[in-house]
This record gives sequence, structure tokens and C-alpha cells, in this order.
Amino acid sequence: MTEPADDPGERISEAEHAVMEALWEQSPLTATEVSDKVAEERGWSLATVKTLLSRLVAKKAVSTEPDGRRFLYSPTIERTDYVGSESRRLVDRLFGGRAAPLLVHLVEAEALSDEDIDEIERLIRELKQ
Repeated sequence: MTEPADDPGERISEAEHAVMEALWEQSPLTATEVSDKVAEERGWSLATVKTLLSRLVAKKAVSTEPDGRRFLYSPTIERTDYVGSESRRLVDRLFGGRAAPLLVHLVEAEALSDEDIDEIERLIRELKQ
């Protein structure tokens, strides 16, 4: 699978991300099936979902396959790859490319639970071994 271009115009919007989550959960799906998963919660019409799918196809984040008179949509990027690239972009943009200030910010903002901190400590110990 490939990643969308790093050009900011190729970034996946929040609305497009909702569609991607549906496709990462299950694919291939028709536009109607994607709409059934995301539209009601967000107040979207089928036409809105089709527009979002078209944008994702143009960004090469989603591929299409003809299935009779309809299309089946599948993600062309893995969720883990997307999360990794977006995380890196966040750290680069807001924290000068360093993860430690991000963790400090989360701790100071009380955004981490005790369980989160325990897990981070465990991961750091594993990485040091």
C-alpha cells in the first residue's frame, strides 16, 4: 500500500478520515455501505459520502473496483501507516521533531491516565533492552 503525497493538499481531512475509518474496519464497501456506517452519526447524505470517496480516490488513499453498476472502495494505505505519518507530522510541526516535549505537554495537561503512564514506562523499558 502507498501513502498519499506529503503535499498538504493531499492530506486527509477530518471528514475524509471518518470515511477511511469505515473502510479500514471493513472493505471493500460500496458507497451506500460506507454511508450506512458514517452518515447518520454525522448528518451526512449519501451524496456527501460519495463526494468524500471521490476526493479520497483523487488523493490515491482509496481505490475503486467496478462491481456491476456500482463501485467497491478499498483503502490503499494501512491505518498504521497513516497514524504513523500523521503522528510524525504533529511532532515535527508542534514540537520541533522531538517526542519528549509532546509527552511533557500531555503530562502537564493531565491528558495521560495512570494506565497510560504505566504503559509508556513499560514501552520505554522494552526499548532500552
